[in-house]
Amino acid sequence: MNSRDNKLDALMGVTKPIIGMIHALPTPGSPRARGCSIDAIIEHGLAEARRLKQGGVDALLIENAGDVPFRRPENVGFETVTAMSVLGRAVVNEIELPVGFNIVANAAKASLACAKAAGAKFVRVNQWANAYVANEGLIEGAAAEALRYRRLIDGDDIAILADVHVKHGSHAIMADRSIVEQARDVAFFQADVAIATGLRTGHAADASEISLIRKGGQLPTLVGSGVTPENAADILIHADGAIVGVSFKDNGTMWDITNVDRVRRLMDVVQEVRLDCS
Repeated sequence: MNSRDNKLDALMGVTKPIIGMIHALPTPGSPRARGCSIDAIIEHGLAEARRLKQGGVDALLIENAGDVPFRRPENVGFETVTAMSVLGRAVVNEIELPVGFNIVANAAKASLACAKAAGAKFVRVNQWANAYVANEGLIEGAAAEALRYRRLIDGDDIAILADVHVKHGSHAIMADRSIVEQARDVAFFQADVAIATGLRTGHAADASEISLIRKGGQLPTLVGSGVTPENAADILIHADGAIVGVSFKDNGTMWDITNVDRVRRLMDVVQEVRLDCS
């Protein structure tokens, strides 16, 4: 491992951390936002944060999931950053867990701005290095501009969690570069933690891909999709932790409410894995 290999431990303070997703309501201006006030966004987000904490997660990741279809990063508006920052600050003030942001699609600078304003500890960036083709078109790596922006806002303490071979897109443009090489690029471009995902939200990451990402990047590696109580033990053999969203929800979609019992079921499995690792 390189000099950044303890960043995840320092950030989370626990082995095999589980980061629970807060899928925020639509922010102002997005297609589904009609009648959705800032107060409603905060109330919903705080309620989800409380359920996730009650269930035992180790950290929280706030995403503007209600804003589908997502805009290209350069088109994410001030209204979205403002609403998400206000929500994030409310969560940080009440919930004593590390909090992060993922403003999609791939809006790394917006995520960093939210984190700085809210006092959050980390951001997730879905395309940190290289490029891929997504629903939003050609999405380029965000590292160069994001790192300079982080320095500009005096945000060097905000950790970068970066996807490798990100879900929800075609990687044909990178077909001549292996996953190992892409993971090396993510590390070379100064990400702190790598993320392995499946093909889409809720789709489990493949164990072999997790191993390739760890091998290439030599970074702590999280799984960013598809972790359930049934597969968590097998996945966490290969990964250093996970980001979990839809498997915590009542009906298994990101639009539903977090079910505390579902969270506890997964965390019970995680606790057993931690004991085995100790």
